[in-house]
Amino acid sequence: MKINKILALVGLSIAAVSCNTKETKSYKVTSQTDANGYTYETVENDPTGLRLYTLENGLKVYLSKNEEEPKIQTFIPVRAGSKYDPADNTGLAHYLEHMVFKGTDEIGTTDYEAEKVYLDQIKQLYEDHKAETDPEKKKAIYKKIDEVSQEASKISIANEYDKMVASLGAEGTNAWTSFEETVYMNKIPANEVDKWLKVESERFSQLVLRLFHTEMEAVYEEFNRGQDSDGTKKYFAVWEELYPTHPYGTQTTIGTSDHLKNPSLVAIQNYFDTYYVPNNMAVVMVGDLDYDETIKKVDNAFGNFKSKEVVHPTFENEAPITAPKVREVYGPTAESVYVAYRTEGGLGSKNEKYIYLIDWILANSQAGLIDLNLNQSQKVQRASSFASFNIDNGVHFLDGTPKANQTLEEVRDLLLSQIEEIKKGNFEEWMIDAVVNDLKLNEMQQYEDASSTAFSYVDAFTKFQDWKEKVSFADDLRKITKQELVDFANEHYKDNYVVVFKRKGVDENIAKVENPGITPVELNRDKQSDFIKTFNAIPSSKLTPKYVDYSSEIKKTTTKSGLEVSYIENKTNDLFNLNIIFDMGRDNDKKLATAIGYLEYLGTDKYSPEELKKEFYKLGISYYVSAGNDKSYVGMRGLKENLPKGLELLEHLWSNAVADQETYNKYIEKVAKGREDNKTQKWSILQRGLVNYAKYGEDSRQRDIIQVSDLRDIDPEELVNIVKDLRNYKQRVFYYGKDVENAVASLDEKHTVPASLKDYAPAKKYEEKETGGNVYFVNYDMVQAEMMFVAKSDPFSTENLAASRLFNTYFGSGLSSIVFQEIRESKSLAYSAYSFYANASKKDESNYVMAYIGTQANKMPQAVDAMLDLMNDMPESEEQFQAAKESTLKKLAAERITKSNIFWSYERLQNRGIDHDIREDIYNAVSKMTMADLKTFFDNNIKGEEYNMVVIGNRNDVDMKALEKMGKVQEMNIDYLFNYELAKKDIEIQ
Repeated sequence: MKINKILALVGLSIAAVSCNTKETKSYKVTSQTDANGYTYETVENDPTGLRLYTLENGLKVYLSKNEEEPKIQTFIPVRAGSKYDPADNTGLAHYLEHMVFKGTDEIGTTDYEAEKVYLDQIKQLYEDHKAETDPEKKKAIYKKIDEVSQEASKISIANEYDKMVASLGAEGTNAWTSFEETVYMNKIPANEVDKWLKVESERFSQLVLRLFHTEMEAVYEEFNRGQDSDGTKKYFAVWEELYPTHPYGTQTTIGTSDHLKNPSLVAIQNYFDTYYVPNNMAVVMVGDLDYDETIKKVDNAFGNFKSKEVVHPTFENEAPITAPKVREVYGPTAESVYVAYRTEGGLGSKNEKYIYLIDWILANSQAGLIDLNLNQSQKVQRASSFASFNIDNGVHFLDGTPKANQTLEEVRDLLLSQIEEIKKGNFEEWMIDAVVNDLKLNEMQQYEDASSTAFSYVDAFTKFQDWKEKVSFADDLRKITKQELVDFANEHYKDNYVVVFKRKGVDENIAKVENPGITPVELNRDKQSDFIKTFNAIPSSKLTPKYVDYSSEIKKTTTKSGLEVSYIENKTNDLFNLNIIFDMGRDNDKKLATAIGYLEYLGTDKYSPEELKKEFYKLGISYYVSAGNDKSYVGMRGLKENLPKGLELLEHLWSNAVADQETYNKYIEKVAKGREDNKTQKWSILQRGLVNYAKYGEDSRQRDIIQVSDLRDIDPEELVNIVKDLRNYKQRVFYYGKDVENAVASLDEKHTVPASLKDYAPAKKYEEKETGGNVYFVNYDMVQAEMMFVAKSDPFSTENLAASRLFNTYFGSGLSSIVFQEIRESKSLAYSAYSFYANASKKDESNYVMAYIGTQANKMPQAVDAMLDLMNDMPESEEQFQAAKESTLKKLAAERITKSNIFWSYERLQNRGIDHDIREDIYNAVSKMTMADLKTFFDNNIKGEEYNMVVIGNRNDVDMKALEKMGKVQEMNIDYLFNYELAKKDIEIQ
């Protein structure tokens, strides 16, 4: 589901009754000059306050101020994506993205002139390797590449860029490549702009293709992860069918297997030289910044880059689709279907506006046609829609999953029937205004967040979109009439669609490769380039941490009935969030979650289920009722002025929900099908099923479920009464918004409770088992193998919080961590590898030592050995320790807890038996820690731990004998793992 549809669930569906004015605003673009003489553009009525600068060399600079926290979200986008890859070198833009992290002639080397001799040899060897067709000769060349790479690595310094940005306290350091863009990102403390600009300007000034063959393996591992993703295969099959002659469909971002294994470093260099120029790039910075000061610094850093003409390839329009096209893809996950239309117009086109409206009228997660006609009515297991727009064209997707005994063809027809409803005009006219108001309030919340705002600028830049078009988008939508929308639908939605059926079965097109046997390269962890020495010497102003005084920030009052109301004022806008909290959940009553889930499909004595959803949508209110393990919530979100009416409607549903046997039967079948589908999801098998079994064995929350046969025997009236009876239990309220007096008055009037509230039933306790000596394996049709190491540690203690946070930064998490460097960068044994010390979320539970590896199955034995070596003998690097310490302290100093997060963070602290902002204790403790202290923590808490190992992979590819070295191997039946109902003969651990 698109992110803006998810945001609509958090209170952005403001109804036409609140915001249905047809008045439009002016969006005049104005050119201005700042105090330093820099010219910038602004758009009138722009809620983001963007200043858009263009430097003399053509570099675009997007600056926007957000003082929510002392951080700046940065993006450096390049208009260079897979659409521009040469057809004989697909995946090239993505390869380049990885290599830009490897440094320059100044970053990442101790002696570039000496290193360059080897790098030139490697470049030529790759050209020879690409040209050679004899398999044995290719292997010989690759062996030579490996040998020369070892010599070059003795001079290089791995991950030096990552170390520098980590030392700033940067968060989210990463990059992505798509059809038309490659984007590099960091979120930095506001006091580190000078150092960030220093390293970024150097980083993009030159490309040096060092440590390439280990990174090439990492990219191929990423390719394998894509092969293991049925969703990815289904998604790209749509593009291939809709765009058979356009790069959108003819080449994927990751590239083909053959091209990935036969790269050309010359072609990568040429791509960099062509597109990585200032007039094809932008610097995006949103956060706690000073406009005049920041643009001057950006100009000093990037203004000397030389521009040159950039000509992006153009492509012919695709031939019209005159009859439906059908494609099938196969894999082990649950079946699903896409129905997809080519948009015939990209981002910023007139067609985009019509498709946006149609998309949201179909599915807005509350009252769309698909939401009500298919999901609410339980005609399918799940359905939605979303649209994706690029420069040339895009795709409008309809997405569906079948119920039990329902064919994919039936789901396809139901999805298409909703398009027909649009074409017939069978939707209320107020829906257009409601969608527009959703968008406006979506943007209101989005633009409160620096990262979301910055991402919007990136999208505008990479798609060549004027920011004015984005700012005025909602008002442009409002000008479209229902009749115009219906006419558009009839003209554009015909038999011109593609259907992709994702069926269960073996994918015969999987490309499996041999382990190339890469010799580990040198990391030179304690060496430094001259650049980093200069970088470290740049002074930064000190950023002072700010802590929360919860006793003063969380204010309290009571209702007339005596309910405690904790509240925090929303000082930003008129949105509210009201939560009625019960300190009981599924651990207290196993039926509670089932009852609450059933409520979603019920109406009342006054409203049908569909009418009820529409009434909430008209008010701009979304409600929710949920049950966790130990807490349950009844709440709603929306516009403050509609709180009383929204609460009245919620209380009406709560008190007057009507049980319906037919609806309940469908609901239980949905639950049963959900369990069947869950069995096919490898993430769920690994992270939920196997990890929970490693911790708890047979008696876990994961397995302690009500069987479907027992669910069918429950009287739905009993479940409705459970929900209704919830109001009679002890409860408390949290309100975030303005005008708390009005909120409390509404509670007094609408939320009536008895004078004496009931106590909770005792909660069931789940015993954590001792770990060690067990390997739990699930056979799954996949290219990679994924595994977790799970070791039970000591009970929760606040004493471990500081050391574990520093340990995780230094050892196991992030691009500059020991685990990532050793397993991926040096040995190229995995695409993803990490380790962490997990502190319990409750004071009476245990901490855990965890580690993860996702790797090609035939590399698994070496990857496991490498991880275990690290977990028993932590490499010590004083330089890396100091960088990790500095990073941890700077992140803490820049961290701010604000708005409603103040309340929820305090809830989490109380679960751990803590009554104050523990970050102050952590900061002070980390400040005093030494490498010796970290080693002591490692020796006491990590070294020598006994692990249960959980593994998911293809039995035919995984070395089972290698697993036996870790302990007793038990191949798990998935139904047993989740305790799903099946014949007794099938319930066994094989």
